[in-house]
Amino acid sequence: MLNLSLRDFEDARARIAPHIKRTPLLTSRQLGERTGFEARLKAECFQTVGSYKIRGPLNKFAQLSDEEKRRGVVCSSAGNHAQGVALAARIHGIRAVVCMATNATPAKIAATKGYGAEVVLHGSIWDEANEKAKELVRDEGLTYVHPFDDAQLIAGQGTLGLEVVQDWPEVDCIVVPIGGGGLISGVSMAAKAFNPKIKVIGVESSDGPAMQASVKAGSLQTIDCRTVIDGLRVRRAGELNFSVVQRYVDDIVTLPDKEIFEAVIWVMERCKLVVEGAAAASVAAMLHGLIKMPPGAKVAAVISGGNVNLDQLRGLSWN
Repeated sequence: MLNLSLRDFEDARARIAPHIKRTPLLTSRQLGERTGFEARLKAECFQTVGSYKIRGPLNKFAQLSDEEKRRGVVCSSAGNHAQGVALAARIHGIRAVVCMATNATPAKIAATKGYGAEVVLHGSIWDEANEKAKELVRDEGLTYVHPFDDAQLIAGQGTLGLEVVQDWPEVDCIVVPIGGGGLISGVSMAAKAFNPKIKVIGVESSDGPAMQASVKAGSLQTIDCRTVIDGLRVRRAGELNFSVVQRYVDDIVTLPDKEIFEAVIWVMERCKLVVEGAAAASVAAMLHGLIKMPPGAKVAAVISGGNVNLDQLRGLSWN
């Protein structure tokens, strides 16, 4: 069972601080008017590599042994974790191999290579790419870096939540997108270590609610994942993440891909931020009235990344 203290997150923040940006917590008058909340956006779209995913690998790699660094690392990713691992490995002088699904966003593949990682394309979903990564651990002795189910990674991702509560101590609720669960695990523990009364609400696509299905069943479930949003596209959440979510997350809400993509456009038009699909899930939940907080509540929506797939947006029609 994973229990991280406020000190754990402060230590992680100190390790990664030289290499990341402290992203802004932006006020949003229009989102506030639509929802009745005092709304702010944690804009990780401005983060190094364009998403929060640099935080966890930086924290993990800072604690690897010399032997582990010598052997190199391998991970599997839909894109943002790939870029985070690639750059964090370059910062620490470590070889990185990244396994990605064959349908991964071309821009994310190119960016991962640009940060210096070797890219291996395999399968059509993260779970299949992950099996390839495990093969490389067995065959080449690389150190495996899980994209979400890892204590050091969770501590690094949770530094985002630490920043939210430090910058806005009065916050009542933090809304967080859920893929495999690493981000919400870290954010929920960091927020509640600071103030146990803070509500943490997760958001998934109803076309792939792996974490919600697991919480309802009381055990980890493998689902038929149909969402096209790569940052939310996971058939099975992480074991550590599931145990943390059960204890620290107050609610999980879902809505279809269509409404999440509409929120991408809404955020671009109204907030002037470029956000990817998974990142817009938190705002989508607020726009559709799924966040049950009193009027005037102070609500922070995590905008987890800005590596939007413009070709995907052009190809979709909701008429």
